[in-house]
Formats: sequence, C-alpha cells, structure tokens
Amino acid sequence: MDMAKDPRGREASTVRPLRFAAAMATAGLLLTLTACQDDGADRADDGRAPIVAPGRPGEKSRTLTPEQAAKAKPDDSPNAADHSYVQRMIEHHRQALTMSALAPERASADPVKRLAERITAAQKPEIGAMQKWLARHPAPSAGTVGPSTGHGHGHAQDHGSMPGMATEQQLKELTDARGADFDRLFLTLMTAHHEGALTMAGEALAGGNNLAVEEMANEVVATQSAEIHRMRAMG
Repeated sequence: MDMAKDPRGREASTVRPLRFAAAMATAGLLLTLTACQDDGADRADDGRAPIVAPGRPGEKSRTLTPEQAAKAKPDDSPNAADHSYVQRMIEHHRQALTMSALAPERASADPVKRLAERITAAQKPEIGAMQKWLARHPAPSAGTVGPSTGHGHGHAQDHGSMPGMATEQQLKELTDARGADFDRLFLTLMTAHHEGALTMAGEALAGGNNLAVEEMANEVVATQSAEIHRMRAMG
C-alpha cells in the first residue's frame, strides 16, 4: 500500500511548507546577546544589548538594532484563509465527535470502537486549540472569512459546503444502525469525513499565512491520512 499523501501529493510524514520552515529558521537565528566586556563597548548607544543574526554558511554574522530585528521576523498575520479554515474545521471536528460518540453502544467490532476512541481523543483537544486561536485572532468582521462565522450563524448551510460532512439523513441512518451495519456505515462515512478534512487542510496550507494554522493543518494531514488507511484496511 502506498504511503499516505497530503492533498498536494506529498507524503504526509514530510508535509512541511517551505515558507514555514524558512520562517522558523529566521526566527530561531535572531539571538539576543548581552555584552560581556567591562567597558560596555559592544552595547548600542542607547544602552540596549545588540541583536546578532548569524550569517549563512560562509557569511559573517550581522548586528541588528531591535527595529531591524523586528522587521526581519516573518509576518504571519492571519488572513481570510486562516480564519475560514479554523472556523470551519471546528464544525467539521464536532461532527466527527458526534459520530464517534455513537460507537460504544452500537459498534460490534472492537477495532471500530477503538478507532472512535482515538478520533475523540485527538479531535476534542484540537477543537479547544482552534477555539483558543480564534480568541487570540478574532475575524476582522463577520462574513469576510468564509461562510461560517463561528458564532452559530450559517452552520447548516456551511455543512453542505464543507467536504466530507455527513448529511442529516446519513447521521440518522448511522444512529439507527447496530452491529455490523453500524461498523460498515461508520467506516464509510468517517473515511469520507477524513478525506474532506485533508482537502480543507490542503486549502489552508496553500492559501493561509499564519504559522500556527499551518501547524494545525499539518497535524490534521498526518493524523487523518494514517486513519484513512487504517479504516480502509478494516473495511
């Protein structure tokens, strides 16, 4: 079986946007060094410690002012794609939790029950992390970051626009199913649900700008790609 790949065709285990890696490298190279000479010659005129940015291999280090160092840091201000992804993925994850909560009483196969437990254990904390991100980065205004505002408006309509979301009828069928029928339907619906999450994560990685959102999207790709392969093997 081929290794899991993300929505842009790369192996999930190596999903790491080049812009993200470069930005983190830039941030990591900005080191504040306190002058250690008695006469204070290495200090800036205003008494502040200089900021040294090590050069690339073969290049000399550069001494920067605090202002220059601030400009050298990557600008990862959230954009519309970041807000849309986080808001919509919260709803996407919530449905996965709803589906998984049905498994303990309805599934017959232990692997299906364990899968539902893993999904709950992974996605519930992710919802919390995304809600905290939204609290730190509120959308500029409602209606500018996608069809879902994250405040209870337009969710029913947005469900239809999010890839992989089960319909109300499908959820009813899953709720009514028992035993092997539940196992089969759960795996079918959850596989499609995960595939939809990969599509949404790919859109965020392609159009977003915030490093924290990229990390969240990469985590979704890695985790849910592996679970898709596991569910296909179980089915």
